Amino acid sequence: MTNVNFSYKDLEKLMGKELPQDEALEKLQLIGSDTGDTVPGSDEMTVEFFPNRPDMYSVEGIARAMRAFLGIEPGLKEYAVEDSDIEAVVTPGVKEIRPYFMCAAVFGVDVDDTALRSMMEMQEKLHITVGRKRSKLAIGIHDLDKVTPPFTFEAVDPDRFSFVPLAKTEKMTMREILEKHEKGRAYAHLMDGMEKFPVILDAKGNVLSFPPIINGALTTVTTSTRNLFVDVTGFDEGAVEECVNIVTTALAERGGTIKRVHMEGAPKESYPNLEPRTMTVSLKECGRFVGVDFTPEQAVEALGRMGLGAECDGDRLTVRIPAYRMDFLHDADVYEDVAIGYGFDNYGKKRHDVTQTFGKLLPETSFSEKVKDIMIGLGYTELTTLTLSNKRDEFEISGLPEVDAVTVKNPITEEHTCLRSYLMPSLMKILRHNKHRDLPQKIFEVGFVIRDAKTVLHLCALQAASRSSFTEVKSLTESVLREMNVEYAFETCDYSTFIPGRGAFITVDGQRIGVFGEMSPRTITDYEMTHPVTMLEMDLTGIISKRSGRLF
Repeated sequence: MTNVNFSYKDLEKLMGKELPQDEALEKLQLIGSDTGDTVPGSDEMTVEFFPNRPDMYSVEGIARAMRAFLGIEPGLKEYAVEDSDIEAVVTPGVKEIRPYFMCAAVFGVDVDDTALRSMMEMQEKLHITVGRKRSKLAIGIHDLDKVTPPFTFEAVDPDRFSFVPLAKTEKMTMREILEKHEKGRAYAHLMDGMEKFPVILDAKGNVLSFPPIINGALTTVTTSTRNLFVDVTGFDEGAVEECVNIVTTALAERGGTIKRVHMEGAPKESYPNLEPRTMTVSLKECGRFVGVDFTPEQAVEALGRMGLGAECDGDRLTVRIPAYRMDFLHDADVYEDVAIGYGFDNYGKKRHDVTQTFGKLLPETSFSEKVKDIMIGLGYTELTTLTLSNKRDEFEISGLPEVDAVTVKNPITEEHTCLRSYLMPSLMKILRHNKHRDLPQKIFEVGFVIRDAKTVLHLCALQAASRSSFTEVKSLTESVLREMNVEYAFETCDYSTFIPGRGAFITVDGQRIGVFGEMSPRTITDYEMTHPVTMLEMDLTGIISKRSGRLF
């Protein structure tokens, strides 16, 4: 959730209504927020909102929502977008490093100290949340009167191009900004691997912004600013456009007039596009979902309190959604707003007679815990190893049959290039790293491996001892299977993992579910071991599926 800080007096001013603070806090909670951090009676308020409502990450957005919820201005809030002669161009070269650039202008904004703080707060909250700490998108707000359109978004040489960044007085190259400017150092990692850096310029070559790092000092917004230019750049077309809409409509709440900017090289010819979109849902299904048999009038009124336009024709509930709302992805999102708009304080109390149920462990979990108890009782120590491995350890050294392993697309190390298909190779590495310790060493793991793109539960047990033999591992295997209450048989195994004649398959109902034996000198040497090692590995998932209800 995201904390939004604002002045209560400013909220009242933007709502156009004076309201006791305790009542306002109550209504904010009903809309869907947490007001627990607000000190009663203080003008400074802190309200926490869910990530699905970035349009409320500013006092302007909160005031708009409150006006609708309180019935001051219910229904869809529509913003007029006037035409302008402002143009912006996206050059082909910059699309390779930062593909989306959208912008808008807002004229006549009443910018005082409170509005300036709110503007900065909104920008930073959107950067952190929707922008994923600027890695997904970045927002710039500029004093439009200090620059000259048309604007250009292009890629430049970071070592040769210089400008005065925000909060500084001397020119710095873009590379120097990453090294010396506090914001540059904080976000320098976002420019890794780029030979050229993106920049927004005006017609005279003045720098508006070096996204996503820092704005230019020239376009700093102050309390004397009245006309604003908004830019949003990034990698997600939908998120970039939605942030343009959120910021411009918030500025319009301060008395601004929104004007479109004509674009060349962008997905659309101009921005912002504030036309509402439409969703149609079933009123009956909405009632079933919420648990209230809504009348058409109740549903329309509830949606109006949430700042939405709505009309109902029989069972068809048609909803008009403002362009600044990002949270409508499914019919359930409409149902949620109907539920909130109806008012949680109107549902009353009702006892529901339901069948009481209790949670329990999954069969695999319960079974694996019992297997672990068996192994510990037999004197083995439990380990947990990494799920990542490599084909050399899994198949070449181990001598186990090669299967179609799931590989890592961009492995960081040669040690971790695939998901494990067996447990034995990982446990052998543990023995290798502990060969200087006293013998015998008995270890086991109950864990998942990947076979045929499916997750399968395995048991593997290893013993390193001066006289570790086939007889001992056979006795161990029989003890484990007997405790599981499983009928089994053994067949000769010819894997190169084992000494010839000292390896065996475990079969259940005629199907091989495991293998055990005394490892061959070659296998032991390849794993850099110096003492005899015995091994047991079996598929527990196969046993569970074949003997469900009869285990233990």
